[in-house]
Amino acid sequence: MVNFTINGRQLTASKGTTILAAAEKAGIPIPHLCFLKDVNEIAACRMCMVEVEGTERLVPACNTEILEGMVIQTNSPRVREARKTNLRLILSQHNSNCTVCVRSGSCELQKLSHDMNIHYQPYEVQPERARLDLSVPIVREASKCVKCMRCVQVCDKIQGMHIWDVAGTGSRTTVDVSYNRYLKNTDCTFCGQCVTHCPTGALTVRDDTNKAFWALADPEVTVVVQVAPAVRAAWAESFGLPPRQATVGRMVAALKRIGFDYVFDTNFAADLTIMEEGSEFIERFTHRGRHRWPMFTSCCPGWVKFLKTQYPAYAEHLSTAKSPQQMFGAVAKSYFAEKMGLDPHKVFVVSIMPCSAKKAECELPGMNDACGDPDVDAVLTTREMCRLFRS
Repeated sequence: MVNFTINGRQLTASKGTTILAAAEKAGIPIPHLCFLKDVNEIAACRMCMVEVEGTERLVPACNTEILEGMVIQTNSPRVREARKTNLRLILSQHNSNCTVCVRSGSCELQKLSHDMNIHYQPYEVQPERARLDLSVPIVREASKCVKCMRCVQVCDKIQGMHIWDVAGTGSRTTVDVSYNRYLKNTDCTFCGQCVTHCPTGALTVRDDTNKAFWALADPEVTVVVQVAPAVRAAWAESFGLPPRQATVGRMVAALKRIGFDYVFDTNFAADLTIMEEGSEFIERFTHRGRHRWPMFTSCCPGWVKFLKTQYPAYAEHLSTAKSPQQMFGAVAKSYFAEKMGLDPHKVFVVSIMPCSAKKAECELPGMNDACGDPDVDAVLTTREMCRLFRS
């Protein structure tokens, strides 16, 4: 253990503990933007600067270890001014049109600006020019990137896909798809972890709510929606509803009120998938010489693409069954349409899923077996469903 002082408080911490970790444990907040524990500890944003007695320059709290007898100030006038200057420099390259940003209200950069009482910008604002590619589920707006490197580190160290990298030099330094590629030409599984860890609106999941709105507005179209189990456990968080009010019935009522004609639970299609995969497993097991082992599930499009691109030799191990999402779409436009006397070409299937990879799955060219049209016409995330409710 080492003894040290933060803001006049005498504390102890284990040897090797960083100033940021020691301060947080003591309940002393230190602002930070790029830091992710054990993933991104590169002090890129310089927002966690603190003053150490006897040290001429300010030091970053996220990767500076506590030493015996260290005296630290986390909120001195010098520290506050340095943080404000650093944040204003970041904002000078940021598109701060918050009113039309999907992350407004849940943006770490926005919160930091409020917490640090920044109300004017003395520097000329020159955001990077953004080119939006809406052909893929993950959308990057370069003008909102703060170069924190979180997406790079998460994709490299946790997902192991190496999709993002640093590009350019000097003032032109930015984060972009590695090896100067387009995202649609990479092995990206569209898992969405880069979006989850982005502190701003630089990386988002493509919004497809307009597709649903157009279908709902067409009186000749029957709109069918399926909701994944994870969605009904998470949707109410956006509205601050307590668990007692966050019922499945209330969610279904809201979907009906919006105009969806039929509301289904993807659990039904999951049961179909289990039966299909179970039958396939028995077939493979009873004819072991004809098949590769073990048999892998094909329920997750992110997993399927990961296996096919990173370990193609194992592709034959995948089940041939569609995922529950796609299986439901196929059943809705075949059996269900026939049972209800509907024209399958005028049935619009919307999936509400917790994963951005599902958006890429429904657009695959082979996912149109039921009637020649896509089995699933639009995929919305949990956040998009909540935006639908708010609209």
